[in-house]
Amino acid sequence: MKPFRFLLLLPILGLFHTARGQAAVQLTVGPPDPTRVISKNIYGQFAEHLGRCIYDGFWVSDSMQVPKKDRIRLDVVEALKKINIPLLRWPGGCFADTYHWSDGIGPRGQRPTRINTTWGMVKEDNSFGTHEFLELCSLLHCEPYIAGNVGSGTPEEMANWIEYLNFSGQSTLADARRKNGRDQPWKVSYWGVGNESWGCGGEMTPEFYSDQYKRYASFCKDFPGAPLKKIASGSNGEDYNWTEVCMKNIPTHQMWGISMHYYTVVGTWQSKGSATAFNEKEYFTGLKKCLHIEDLIRKHSAIMDHYDPAKKVALVVDEWGIWTDVEPGTNPAFLYQQNSLRDALIAASTLNIFNNHADRVKMANLAQTVNVLQSLILTNKEKMLLTPTYYVFDLFKVHQDAAWLPVQFSGPSYTLGNDSIQAINVSASKDRNGLVHMTIVNLHPRKKIPVNASLPGFAWKKAGAIVLSSGKFTDINSFEEPDKIKPAVFNDYSRKGQDILINMPPMSVLQISFQ
Repeated sequence: MKPFRFLLLLPILGLFHTARGQAAVQLTVGPPDPTRVISKNIYGQFAEHLGRCIYDGFWVSDSMQVPKKDRIRLDVVEALKKINIPLLRWPGGCFADTYHWSDGIGPRGQRPTRINTTWGMVKEDNSFGTHEFLELCSLLHCEPYIAGNVGSGTPEEMANWIEYLNFSGQSTLADARRKNGRDQPWKVSYWGVGNESWGCGGEMTPEFYSDQYKRYASFCKDFPGAPLKKIASGSNGEDYNWTEVCMKNIPTHQMWGISMHYYTVVGTWQSKGSATAFNEKEYFTGLKKCLHIEDLIRKHSAIMDHYDPAKKVALVVDEWGIWTDVEPGTNPAFLYQQNSLRDALIAASTLNIFNNHADRVKMANLAQTVNVLQSLILTNKEKMLLTPTYYVFDLFKVHQDAAWLPVQFSGPSYTLGNDSIQAINVSASKDRNGLVHMTIVNLHPRKKIPVNASLPGFAWKKAGAIVLSSGKFTDINSFEEPDKIKPAVFNDYSRKGQDILINMPPMSVLQISFQ
């Protein structure tokens, strides 16, 4: 059977009328593609030494009256465990190329104090370092992904860090790890060789960086039982030449992946737009720019396919999300922004796109986990709230390591003025227990859209659905009203044979499962 493909056709195609006379989208879920699994690492997160992400987010003062292990905030940990975060990237971001790992080991009172020259010229006391980060990952039951310092560091420094973390035998560095309280190696696999080397990581050309990558990577050694998965610092959005040069110059066996960064910015980089006070035009623009990431993935993947037709090298979108102006009255260098229903729709649409390109996209990291940019969690002293984006990751966790299912559907459009975007996006998977899961997003701010889903070949007996929505696209969860937007049981669907008619509410994210 010829496999289905994820199609976006003209809105008038494939529509039929329900008993109420409403046009419904015809959606068909195809059989599993045995070559394509949705990697759990697509649902990775990112924590940088930036603003209140690490300090006052994950790592709090001894005096704060919240559950803690050492100084790791456990209510944050428990919330993230519930959504099964698989991977956490650290220490940056731009901070990574100024960070020297030896500053963050040993007795905390003896660690040097530095200045975070990247994010606000604030004090960095290095109380949160390698051991603390890896303890956090242990508590989260997730894998660490460490970004190494290429911009201001040396190959020796990165090689020493890897030995300190991964070598189980006797050496000065391994013994130093033991002296600092860790007997067995952590065996960290994922390593970024630099970050944004085209910009804050060194203002390099792709030719210079690709040579530097090979130099650094050659000294990053696999220790027994600890093979490395090295990730090249990739392009900034539409810089296809960067990908071309790196794929041409770096042998595929030397890199597990190459990164791509893309942020949804509604305005300009100087004035990005408000996180909470925006009109429908800005809402529409944000969604359109979010959906543009699929164009980027297709074009970068096409370049990668030329040099790597077997798709051995992963496309790693290790920074993504919406970036707005900071909340009024907060430090502009701390990048603290609120999180609206619009942001949840952006997150869900992006994750659907990643799922549908799981043959090449094997890892992604939302920027950032706590109190920075498109956060899952916001904190205010002892208070903590879960953002609408958090709940999207909760709904989508069913796709982790599940078999991708191709989906065929068409239209309709959401039109504003003379511009249009697809109103509906969707991805589907089949998990190891045989359950089929679909995540569907309706971006239209006013229209309920009927979706008739056909599942030929799946003899399902019952379905269950959960929806995330709210009355306005500017709605947020605040510390005064932390549960304004949260998932609810959804029952507005009906079955006809192996088909199901789902009435998608406006501005909604739906997870529906079949068994």
